[in-house]
Amino acid sequence: MDAAVLTCCLRSVLETYVPVGFSRSWKATVTNNRRNEVRLNLMDPSRTRINLRKPIKKVTDSHGTNDPLGFRVKESLNKGTRPFHDPDDSISVDFDDTVDVFNDELETDNDDDKEQIEEKEAEENPEWDAEDIETITSLFRGRIPQKPGKLGRKRPLPLPLPYKNRPLGLPSSKKGAGTINSSRKSVSSRLYKDPTFLIGLAKEIRNLDPEKDVSIVLDKCRQFLRKGSLSLTIRELGHMGLPERALQIFCWVQEQPHLYPDDRLLASTVEVLARNHELKLSFKLEKFLSLSSQNVYEAVVRGFIRSGNLKLAYKLLSTAKNKKMILDSGVYAKLILELGKNPDNHILIMNLLEELGERDNLTLAQQDCTAIMKICIRLRKFEIVEKLFNWFKDSGMKPSVVMYTTLIHSRYSNNCCREALALVWEMEGLNCLFDLPAYRVVIKLFVALNDLPRAVRYFSKLKEAGFSPVFDIYMDIIKIYAVHGRIAKCKEVCKEAETAGFKMEEHTKSLLMQLKE
Repeated sequence: MDAAVLTCCLRSVLETYVPVGFSRSWKATVTNNRRNEVRLNLMDPSRTRINLRKPIKKVTDSHGTNDPLGFRVKESLNKGTRPFHDPDDSISVDFDDTVDVFNDELETDNDDDKEQIEEKEAEENPEWDAEDIETITSLFRGRIPQKPGKLGRKRPLPLPLPYKNRPLGLPSSKKGAGTINSSRKSVSSRLYKDPTFLIGLAKEIRNLDPEKDVSIVLDKCRQFLRKGSLSLTIRELGHMGLPERALQIFCWVQEQPHLYPDDRLLASTVEVLARNHELKLSFKLEKFLSLSSQNVYEAVVRGFIRSGNLKLAYKLLSTAKNKKMILDSGVYAKLILELGKNPDNHILIMNLLEELGERDNLTLAQQDCTAIMKICIRLRKFEIVEKLFNWFKDSGMKPSVVMYTTLIHSRYSNNCCREALALVWEMEGLNCLFDLPAYRVVIKLFVALNDLPRAVRYFSKLKEAGFSPVFDIYMDIIKIYAVHGRIAKCKEVCKEAETAGFKMEEHTKSLLMQLKE
């Protein structure tokens, strides 16, 4: 700053006397403007910067106010007094000190005014920090950037994927691969094993005229067929009772190099022919056995079993045993079931059971095992029933309701009612759902034990399960009520049975008449 300027504005002043003591060379000018104001200018002609000393404390007046000196001079002048001649208000300091006092007072007032103005502006227009501005700006950018201290946020691990957990080197499952690429397969790869397409071929062949050959239908789809495709078509023709058409298909396949030889097709053909009594075997069964495979041999046996030619089927099994060919256990089970329908075949059944018992790795389906157990009950071979049931459980398989019912019936028929009752409690402990035959056998068991409450309870549970009682169940309930002398209940059950459409037997009516007497 090249000069220091002190300006004092005086309003309505006629005469002004300014006594100033100069300690330095100062230039002072007094001017009067048109509005009757006097302006006093003090200037330092030197070009050096004024270094102000430390500001002194402000002089307080008697009223306790901190008004600056300039405002007191202006107020006294407005009152018409002469402030500089007043001994109380006169200034008797050097010019240097006077300048310092004026500058300090003005700087302090300016600082206070600036602070008040800044506070008002801050209230009206609040200032934002850099972090606040960055946060608001990021809201419009999208994701809020994280601070360096929060980068290590923990997240839950993703679920394991099966293909990543599978050990390296193991092949993928064929089932999964087939389902994934099923839509990408060609038409031929989808049709050659499509049941709808193959059964449709059988229906078209059935609708052909008798003098026409099956090649009319099969030539159209030759490029879509694979080995084993037409075995389902041949079996369907066997169910339709058309073995000659099945044989024509086999002859047509022999002329196709990409379809023959086919062991499955041959097995289906001979089974259909044997079932319909169209297969003729020479008496040299050993030669037939040596020329055919195990699948074809089993198919011939199954065909003869379904056709009712049980003696020839049994002869084929005996020949296989002598030649040490081990056939499927299911074939034995089917033959035992068919032979069990005639009580005179019990010797053949026992021979087949012995052959099965000699096997180290016996494999029987649950349905086949239950069928053999029923045949053994007819033959009163209860020990074989128990062995089969224990073998089935020891194999790690879970018995079904039908198997439990068969064993309860076996123990009931063998007069082992207490052992049968233990089996009922075992079924209850396993929460096994009873079917109608199970309720029938259990009620018969409780009637044999003369246990009226349990018999009535299971009779009620039968109806609550939605089953309709059969005639034998009504008769058992009537008998146990009659034994306990419950005539009213006997009449109620008889009326319910007649409402269901059953006719009461004569001895039941006579029993009721005797109880009345």
